[in-house]
Amino acid sequence: MVSAQSYLSTRGGSSGFSFEDTVLKGLASDGGLFIPEAIPTLPSDWQTTWSTKSFQEIAFSLFSLYISPTEIPSEDLKTLIEKSYSTFRAPEITPLTTLRKSENLHLLELFHGPTFAFKDVALQFVGNLFEYFLSRRNGGKSEGEKETLTVIGATSGDTGSAAIYGLRGKENISVFILHPKGKISPIQEAQMTSVLDKNVHNLAVVGTFDNCQDIVKELFADTAFNARHKLGAVNSINWARILAQIVYYFHSYFALQKAYPGQNLTPRFVVPTGNFGDVLAGYFAKRMGLPIEKLVVATNENDILDRFWKSGTYEIHAVSGKDAEGGIPADGVKAHEFGVKETLSPAMDILVSSNFERLLWYLAFERETTADQELSERQKKASEKVKEMMVALKTQRGFSVTPAMLEEAKSDFGSERVSDSQTVETIREIYKASDSKYVLDPHSSVGVTAALRQIASNGSQTHQVCLSTAHPAKFSHAVDLALNGIDGYNFDDVLPDQFKGLAVAEKRVEDVAKADKELVKEVVERLLEGEKA
Repeated sequence: MVSAQSYLSTRGGSSGFSFEDTVLKGLASDGGLFIPEAIPTLPSDWQTTWSTKSFQEIAFSLFSLYISPTEIPSEDLKTLIEKSYSTFRAPEITPLTTLRKSENLHLLELFHGPTFAFKDVALQFVGNLFEYFLSRRNGGKSEGEKETLTVIGATSGDTGSAAIYGLRGKENISVFILHPKGKISPIQEAQMTSVLDKNVHNLAVVGTFDNCQDIVKELFADTAFNARHKLGAVNSINWARILAQIVYYFHSYFALQKAYPGQNLTPRFVVPTGNFGDVLAGYFAKRMGLPIEKLVVATNENDILDRFWKSGTYEIHAVSGKDAEGGIPADGVKAHEFGVKETLSPAMDILVSSNFERLLWYLAFERETTADQELSERQKKASEKVKEMMVALKTQRGFSVTPAMLEEAKSDFGSERVSDSQTVETIREIYKASDSKYVLDPHSSVGVTAALRQIASNGSQTHQVCLSTAHPAKFSHAVDLALNGIDGYNFDDVLPDQFKGLAVAEKRVEDVAKADKELVKEVVERLLEGEKA
């Protein structure tokens, strides 16, 4: 068994980082992303000893391979895990349900956390990690000497609410989430702005999501402001988010084993994919030794990843005007950055995938270096290759990998591209065909559509596990588009009790009159002063 308890940057400028460093920094100083210096291997008896464990117990066993007990003692880690998942409604945390038994088609429900989105699985844990590390650093310090953390992020919906619910009430942490005023779905806006904890601040910026994202990047690049307020990030590039997501691949594997005893299971996981974090967690699980036949990347019409797997070229295709139009504004679609095609699955409307760089590093390490080289030399060469590709992405809007790297990528991954019309059709088809009248959200529908194609191409003997990333009530207009007029469908039956009354709940939001970094800085500093009052 190998454990990995130190981290390096994908761009080679930094190595030897502790887990705490990777969590609190988020991004390496050279602009790279943190990865473990070695991917841990599983204990030889994991298939028997882990098979009866709960989600929380699997999380502990898995996290212990990535986090040194000298950093987080075992009892503290157990407490952090228990606290993080005590907020979930389902006792299994991420339950597995079967959509079509005859075709071995299953759905892994990741939306049972406080904000009804898969991001809760990671962000509940990340929020508690932030608080834990700060509390330890502040032990014995007077009030004026204590370290604080100011988390700043931009959102078009899910990330903002999940970050807020993960950080609300946390000691010595303030959270500022920027969103484009009037351009996110009413439910997502209400989820965020109805959180009244003193350390939570929602900033409604007059502008676009792109404007909000740019301001956040500028604030992190503002050396003086960053140093003064100790900025932290919780977006999808934070390594702790990837780590937390590995757990449900193992947990679902054992759930499948219990449902199909005696079968030698090697499932295929189908993952609706935008920023590549969720499916990357599956890659780490596979590299560790979890039997996975294939990881299928399911994209919507923003298909940079599908095009990569089809051609070996990773290239930005921006669209504008009529070509960019689509989706439903009330589901948050107009919030996204310039250049994307607006779709019914807006959380996946991206131009580039922020976590893809991590996979590129491993592809380069495996195929652009040789096993007879020193490990440090192989790591250096992989990082140089990644830097070269990232420069090409920035300056030429794309790059191609070598045939060997593409072959490596295809050995672990497949891909499918799903249109809006297919998304709607699958929501309708699954609802009408299932006895339980199962309602998919549009992102999960992209995954199920991809899985149905895989079954049509390869047969149904392999179990397909589709990751279901959001509750359908979060994207009610897309669901209505698919199901209105069908016998038995009533959206009120889908709406969780927790969403009822959100519209009239007390809210707190700070309006920012224009998308301007200096104006946002003034607002942040004023609100931070107000927290002390």
